[in-house]
Amino acid sequence: MARIVSLGSALQDIYLVDHDDLKPTAIGGEAIFGKILVGAKVDIDQIRYSVGGGGINSATTFARCGHEAILMANIAHDSAGDAILRTLDNEEIDSSYVEFVSGKATGTSVILLDSGSGERTVLTCRGASEKFSNFMASDLERLQPDWLYITTLRGDLATLMAFLKKAAAMGVKVMLNPGIRELAYPEELLRLMKYVEVLLVNRSEASKLVPGVALEELQYHLNGYVPTVIITDGAMGGIAGNRDTRETYRFGIYEDVKIRDATGAGDAFGSGFLAMYAGGKSFRQSLVFASANSTAVVAKIGASAGILNGHEDLHPMPIQKI
Repeated sequence: MARIVSLGSALQDIYLVDHDDLKPTAIGGEAIFGKILVGAKVDIDQIRYSVGGGGINSATTFARCGHEAILMANIAHDSAGDAILRTLDNEEIDSSYVEFVSGKATGTSVILLDSGSGERTVLTCRGASEKFSNFMASDLERLQPDWLYITTLRGDLATLMAFLKKAAAMGVKVMLNPGIRELAYPEELLRLMKYVEVLLVNRSEASKLVPGVALEELQYHLNGYVPTVIITDGAMGGIAGNRDTRETYRFGIYEDVKIRDATGAGDAFGSGFLAMYAGGKSFRQSLVFASANSTAVVAKIGASAGILNGHEDLHPMPIQKI
């Protein structure tokens, strides 16, 4: 198995779950939580505590699938930080490179979840996970990973560049799942793609980087920058292209399940793909597991509750080589 470093956020997730007060209401073409009045006291059915963030979510998949998972993330000396450390210990994720940030609280998300529809609104205070400039790319020399998995660094392109260049110099492969802050600088981000082995974006994000409307167009243009490109498209599945093996696949969803909570679905897909790919599975097999992992996650409440371990018997899914 591989040694994989996850660089990204670590958050405590607090779920407020209710079956009627959080039900979305359509107003002017938008859906809002419309039953809560300002100043009202609302009884919530249940409250759940979990952990999340791109760094933790991806590292959890890698660890459960048998890889040596190391997390690089920021937390604080508080109860939320303690909860994160306990989770890392339980999942057997190496926390040696988790940093404590002074003057900030551990990042926390309050998730308002309608238990009937699975619709949610997320209120996030990034806290210690707002910045990543304290991490040194030179730490990769001590870590000696096979892969580096990077989620959003909140637009910190300087830190992103430092890690990408160091990884390239060491022969470490990189999978990148950028966030909205990185995508706000498309030209700069595209210049960094020469250091990336696998890029994961959704359809909207892909259109911010390259021209095109159809998934095939977007994938073709992005494959000019990155050897392996995966573009997801929600319930429509997505497209993935590997220019080295000359494989391109259109894929649907793994299974039509009732969505209880979509939190962490993208992280589950990306880390699920790499968990299999880094373990020697084929491009196609890795895509199937990625979709299955994402499906398992949305079927449960919490970003990591449904994460698979790689030993499941997976059934066929819609996937076609084009």
